[in-house]
Amino acid sequence: MDKRDKYELIDGIPCYAPHLAWENEGFPADFFDFLYKAEAQNFWFKTRNQAILHLFKKYVVPNAQVHEIGCGTGYVLKALEDKFPDYTLQGSEIHLSGIKFAQTRLPKIDFVQLDATHMPFNQVFDAVGAFDVLEHITDDEQVIAQVYKSLKPNGAFVINVPQYQWMWSITDDLAFHKRRYHRKDLKQKLEKAGFEVKYMGSFIFTLFPLMYLSRLFKRKKNNTIDKEQAHKLELGELKLPQFINAIFWGVTQLDVWLIKRGISLPFGGSLMVVAKKKADDKK
Repeated sequence: MDKRDKYELIDGIPCYAPHLAWENEGFPADFFDFLYKAEAQNFWFKTRNQAILHLFKKYVVPNAQVHEIGCGTGYVLKALEDKFPDYTLQGSEIHLSGIKFAQTRLPKIDFVQLDATHMPFNQVFDAVGAFDVLEHITDDEQVIAQVYKSLKPNGAFVINVPQYQWMWSITDDLAFHKRRYHRKDLKQKLEKAGFEVKYMGSFIFTLFPLMYLSRLFKRKKNNTIDKEQAHKLELGELKLPQFINAIFWGVTQLDVWLIKRGISLPFGGSLMVVAKKKADDKK
């Protein structure tokens, strides 16, 4: 960490962007309470964690120093802690309210509040994760450049983002998304920063036809439902009836099985990427 970067201590948490700790345009702060309760039950979060853990096992070195930006309630970090006890983990979040929930899950892990476009780290980490984070940030290229700077040579940037701009619906508006991604565009942004893309594949492949129909329905309804109704639709996707959630969980195990066998899934609702800093780059 660069000692020149100063922070303000709020409730015991180092805050590098205290002016954004309670209110900003990236994500609704009051959503963390719902996420904290829903993540452990919802098939999507559980399946995503399986894929993330596989990518870390394959592309990240043992005894790694790992940082997650936009860690939310700490759901992914908890899975990393359980799977890789040799890792040294740290999480950051722009919202202090999210960090409060993450500390409850992970009382032994260090957390900091920061704006990912201005990260106070230089060649500190073996891996940085950003899971459904980049789409919330206007200047995503600046975040990618900051992550590159924070990684050691040969460090890994593990990413998950929503895929296909043509899949845009009111769900993206309500989630404060700035964009959805296409493979070519994200690859170009990563390479521009100096990264080498080692893996790029889709996620939510098996359920993609159903997801597409859901988004199509929401696009058609955009002009006929108010924001409160739309928000209920969004929450409904996360809080599914138990039997439907179980079916979706079973179906998406095929995604995980294919990803674990090194198959880059051709399409899906999300895009998963591993990009590495060049081994000889000391910047």
